Amino acid sequence: MENKNTAFWPIFLFGLGLLITGFVIGKGSQEISAEAISWAERLIGLEFLPSERDSMVSLLDEQMADYQAMRITDLDNSVSPAITFNPLPHSFYPDQEQYDFNWGIKNAELPAKENDIAFMTAADLSTLIRNQKITSESLTKLYLERLKTYSDTLECLILLLEEEALNKAKMMDEEIKQGKYRGPLHGIPYGIKDLFAVKGTKTTWGAMPYKDQEIDVTATVVDKLDEAGAVLVAKFTLGALAMGDVWYGGKTRNPWNLKQGSSGSSAGSASAVGAGLVPFALGTETYGSIVSPSTRNGVTGLRPTFGRVSRYGAMALSWSMDKIGPISRSAVDNGIILSVLNGVDAKDKSTIPAAFNYDADNKLSDLKVGYFKDLFDTEKAGGSSDMAVLEVMRENGIHLTPLELKTDIPVSSMIIMLMAEGAAAFDQMTRSGKDDLLVSQNKNAWPNLFRASRFIPAVEYIQASRLRALLVEEMHSLFKDYDVIISPSFAGNQLLITNLTGHPALCLPNGFNESGSPTSITFLANLYEEEKLIMLGRMYQEATEWDERRPPLFDQ
Repeated sequence: MENKNTAFWPIFLFGLGLLITGFVIGKGSQEISAEAISWAERLIGLEFLPSERDSMVSLLDEQMADYQAMRITDLDNSVSPAITFNPLPHSFYPDQEQYDFNWGIKNAELPAKENDIAFMTAADLSTLIRNQKITSESLTKLYLERLKTYSDTLECLILLLEEEALNKAKMMDEEIKQGKYRGPLHGIPYGIKDLFAVKGTKTTWGAMPYKDQEIDVTATVVDKLDEAGAVLVAKFTLGALAMGDVWYGGKTRNPWNLKQGSSGSSAGSASAVGAGLVPFALGTETYGSIVSPSTRNGVTGLRPTFGRVSRYGAMALSWSMDKIGPISRSAVDNGIILSVLNGVDAKDKSTIPAAFNYDADNKLSDLKVGYFKDLFDTEKAGGSSDMAVLEVMRENGIHLTPLELKTDIPVSSMIIMLMAEGAAAFDQMTRSGKDDLLVSQNKNAWPNLFRASRFIPAVEYIQASRLRALLVEEMHSLFKDYDVIISPSFAGNQLLITNLTGHPALCLPNGFNESGSPTSITFLANLYEEEKLIMLGRMYQEATEWDERRPPLFDQ
């Protein structure tokens, strides 16, 4: 998660001090009194009568006993709440009819130089393997060597799976010789963010309290990629517990500027793809953790619709907002990867059945495309780079309809849902004091945010969820008349809104800023219509060269 709403927390901390004072003034620091309640009221912005406070004391004592009783049960991070977020608006259900894929991939030629091979798309590499112009074993060795050479510089690697990867690659080569081809990911190396469990490996979540943790399951997404023939070569860094780019071993760098972090929290995945250390990697997003590092590292990230991809075996930060998606070198690559990841999983009750149909022969002229004009006009928009995207659309025959992203719902306030869920997910860490082991300890880091989030009232969490239900309906009314809506990646509340509603997003490089860092544009679509993002993203990337740029220090 990329932390963007911080003004809320100083208020919480002030209120926390008041609460502590109230308990001390009361009958005792371990007892609840009417006077303590009076001070605590400031935390929730309410005021009760003295008689009402007196009436509450015994009930609050009982509630405190209930809390203590519940804390006896050790709740693992993998245990989801009984209440599951559903992003579907009223009278909407995704298409269920699945067709064969037509990726429209042309045969590629094998470059003479290894660095040129390293920066090829997964789609192009797939034709080399299918046509036996390169073996999976030699390709895997190439990426393993690049990981050994550059990962320390980028501080992006947690675990190299060399032996396992080479064994899998050899198996994939043998299958090719026998005429068995599993599909476009057959024999393609890749990496994962180290919040995905893999049996027999440590899963550190990027955090010191969990650096030696082993989870005896394998994430569903890893199993699916394994079945598709992909070769897992590495587990990459993430900002500790899915925030930022600082982890227990350092700060992940981006290949365009080694003095700058990779952004997060899918820091290592995006950095490694950007540097040509793997063709693709898996990331996750709760609130910007695919979009932000994809931007910083100049790569293409896809955040799928909430519920499309199983999260079984992945660390939970926010059960109602976490999403898993690919980070790669192209829109088409992301579509290919999503076609493998898609599907209902009995182990994840939040998954929703939905077809994902991509056909390269579908006509772009059939797409109805809008753009958030109000966001393009803001200072946070990428200026000429963002406006140039619209020009590319018009030059390729796309009619653009100006739209406005507006709502009367207090969207920024709804961040309390993420904070409360995160505090619950790491409740035991907070209560045990192990949060002191996390590297980041500033007021906007997880330890402090989780502590402050203990004082979010359950009633307000539920109210935020009800407001979210209204937001889902509002955004559906806006999106339903368009196939794709183009937006600056970070302007306004777009990123928070679409993460709350579960809409899919495709983040593509669209230039460089004045300091030489990559910039991005975001394409948005209706729920479960990612194929339209891939269609328009493919056109844009074929019409421009931003996705083909390579960081000079790693292009060797």
